[in-house]
Amino acid sequence: MTSKQTWHRLAEEVQPQTDALIDGEFAPAIRGERFDSINPATGRSLASIASCMAEDVDRAAKAARTAFEDGRWRNRAPRERKRVLLRLADLIESHRDELALLETLEVGKPISDALSVDLPSTVNTFRWYAEAIDKVYGEVAPTPANSLAFITREPIGVVGVVVPWNFPLYMASWKVAPALATGNSVILKPAEQSSLSALLLGRLALEAGLPPGVLNVVPGYGEHAGQAMGRHPDIDAIAFTGSTEIGKRFLVYAGESNMKRVSLETGGKSPHIICADAPDLERAAHAAAWGVFFNQGQVCSAGSRLLVQREIQAEFVERVVRIAEDMRIGDPLDPQTQLGAVVDGTQLGRVTGFVERACAEGARLRTGGRPVLVESGGFFFEPTVFCDVTNDIELARSEVFGPVLAVLAFDGIDEALRIANDTRFGLGAGIWTRNIDTALRASKELRAGQVWINNYDAGDITVPWGGFKQSGNGRDKSLHALEKYTEVKATWIEMA
Repeated sequence: MTSKQTWHRLAEEVQPQTDALIDGEFAPAIRGERFDSINPATGRSLASIASCMAEDVDRAAKAARTAFEDGRWRNRAPRERKRVLLRLADLIESHRDELALLETLEVGKPISDALSVDLPSTVNTFRWYAEAIDKVYGEVAPTPANSLAFITREPIGVVGVVVPWNFPLYMASWKVAPALATGNSVILKPAEQSSLSALLLGRLALEAGLPPGVLNVVPGYGEHAGQAMGRHPDIDAIAFTGSTEIGKRFLVYAGESNMKRVSLETGGKSPHIICADAPDLERAAHAAAWGVFFNQGQVCSAGSRLLVQREIQAEFVERVVRIAEDMRIGDPLDPQTQLGAVVDGTQLGRVTGFVERACAEGARLRTGGRPVLVESGGFFFEPTVFCDVTNDIELARSEVFGPVLAVLAFDGIDEALRIANDTRFGLGAGIWTRNIDTALRASKELRAGQVWINNYDAGDITVPWGGFKQSGNGRDKSLHALEKYTEVKATWIEMA
């Protein structure tokens, strides 16, 4: 295991790419503007990054459109596109330490998580979609005998990918890999808090043999680069993961421009239900704690509403609190750290505000509730548990996106399902029970894109991911994701 001292030495030596990647070349933004990337563990600047504006997005869109129209990528044989994406996956794997380091420095996640979760998952995603390229077939319709109709899927064109900062490279892979696999050109806009790994991904893609213009990376602020992508008439689709508020804006941008396809994975306020007959309360408590505190609570599917059957509530909360209080908060470059920093000062203030308002609304603070390690200059917050929460207060209804758990009591499964579904979100939901009838009923009635039974947040690239209601539309992962990046074409042949 690489030591804390070695990671700090590597952090001092790293020289990341900081310019935009457009048409196969790294270059500053046209206006020459830049923004600072801040290390959330120290509050200090890491790098000065090109800040792309509408004209940079326009240049990227022209490059992507040219690459798409001349067929330099989409017209390659499937086995050739597969070979390039497999080579890209290999390069990501061989640069895993550098990519993990960049993500830890930019977003404050523990280096151990970046190495054990984010990077292996990213590599697996690119490999999986590479292997899918030459294994997806079209259809032949059941037409009359004198006709032949076949259905094919064609790449949609130029795809704009806008990803968040909580899992920068992993979230990008969920969209970039299937978009490239289906033959599209891509413009990737990383979050301004987490641009460095995306820029390195762009360089590795060129090294793998992806033609210039097929993958472009435009760092910048959402109100500039992101909005320009949403409004650009030559971008055919937007794939977005982020807040519900910004997701709605992309729908507006599409309506005001070219009716581009918009697929969204947005906010969540996921219920995690613990029935009195849960098969293993200690395992459920660990799942409940890590289901909300992992990645500093900055997970869209975090089980931030813990619904516990009243008769076991006191005992179960004690277990969760004990686990939370034992979590090691500290330097993200220390391999022993379990919880790092929240992404920036703005997010730290947001989390603190939620805690203060929850106390004012009558919720009982059971543990945590304060920023810590303030002397570091970074943005650290304790794992926080609130009891006596009702589903009508802000803490139970709004996404905190931080390490804050709201515990609600219920008396029977009917009440639990009613509370669970009483939300504008519908990304994930979990339930622990021995009763197969209860489990199957919950799976059917919970209005969420994924339901976990006797586990929380398990998944695999083979299983689709997405939400109901205001948690978005469309699906990432699995073969279902290919639908977002293709158009269905029917060809009818009349025979004499």
